[in-house]
Amino acid sequence: MMDDTISFSTEHRLITRRGVMRNADTTLSDALTGDATRIIAFIDDGLLAAQTRIESSLHKKLDPDRLTDIAHVPGGEACKNDPTVWLDIARRIADRGIDRHSYVLAIGGGAVLDAVGFAAATVHRGVRLLRMGSTTMAQADSAVGVKCAINLDGAKNMLGTFVVPTAVINDFDLLHTLSDTDWRAGFAEAIKVAIIKDAALFDTIASHAPAIVARNEDHCQRIITRSAELHYTHITRGGDPFEFGPSRPLDMGHWSAHQLESMSGYELSHGRAVAIGLAIDSVYAARLGVLHDESARRIVNTLDALGFELSHPAMEDTGRLLQGIESFRQHLGGALTLILPAGIGRTATVHTIDKQLMVDTIRRVADGATQAV
Repeated sequence: MMDDTISFSTEHRLITRRGVMRNADTTLSDALTGDATRIIAFIDDGLLAAQTRIESSLHKKLDPDRLTDIAHVPGGEACKNDPTVWLDIARRIADRGIDRHSYVLAIGGGAVLDAVGFAAATVHRGVRLLRMGSTTMAQADSAVGVKCAINLDGAKNMLGTFVVPTAVINDFDLLHTLSDTDWRAGFAEAIKVAIIKDAALFDTIASHAPAIVARNEDHCQRIITRSAELHYTHITRGGDPFEFGPSRPLDMGHWSAHQLESMSGYELSHGRAVAIGLAIDSVYAARLGVLHDESARRIVNTLDALGFELSHPAMEDTGRLLQGIESFRQHLGGALTLILPAGIGRTATVHTIDKQLMVDTIRRVADGATQAV
């Protein structure tokens, strides 16, 4: 019998800048190591208003002998629901001669980063990946992560893998073309990580909710940057970047969020679904006696102040929604471990669910979250 271990280390870089696409900035070219042979770029179609400028900048910043192609990817959850999108990306990576000393650059929202990242992680068993998030959701959370996945038969993130990007570059200038709805979305994840890890960040979000809605760039950039730092630090220093353990603190509110997205046919955006999920978990925690009622009200009222609608017709099917707990249990490896808020900046772990209490909680939130506690 042979018994040994394999260990390795890899660098995970988070770079926060403004104006990465401006002519004088060298952030992007500096992120490429000296032995890089080729680079291919994929741009989210949701960046339509900025695509010409981005493409022009890439042609100026990157060696034309190494930039093999700039391709477009349909944005939003549709690119994760259709496996032909992932296959088309993978084929293009292979056809352009991208090897394991080359780079795939993904510029877009979280769904596009997922689809491109999954393709990059599977061609040649993995080629180097650079991520540039173009939404508040991506910059505050998903771009920083080490996971990428696509959906299968309506099941959220069923096919995927872990991949550590060579670098994550957050350029706040890429957010200018977002709709107000997409702008708001990333702050659901910022609230989530603040509830888990940083009471001061939560206070900032709660007190500056009108400024966030008005898209005050100074306030918003600080919040998004802090959210990204908290996610990044958890991944790099939390001791379980590839999720071998039973606990997923950063998935608070996500058991119901992922299920609601699927139940709505992905009409419900991830940001709004996470906001609903946080409301459900906060009200449930308060009714369970884990969270003080006033803290639960603060969470729900802050989500409401940011303009999140905290009800959806899919919530009426509580039986199907509760199946999200079973899916989450399977995702965790067989044992249920849910993280609930125990205060602002504190959490509690539970391993069982009072189904009747949860059903009643879902109904209360659906009927009016701000009055549910």
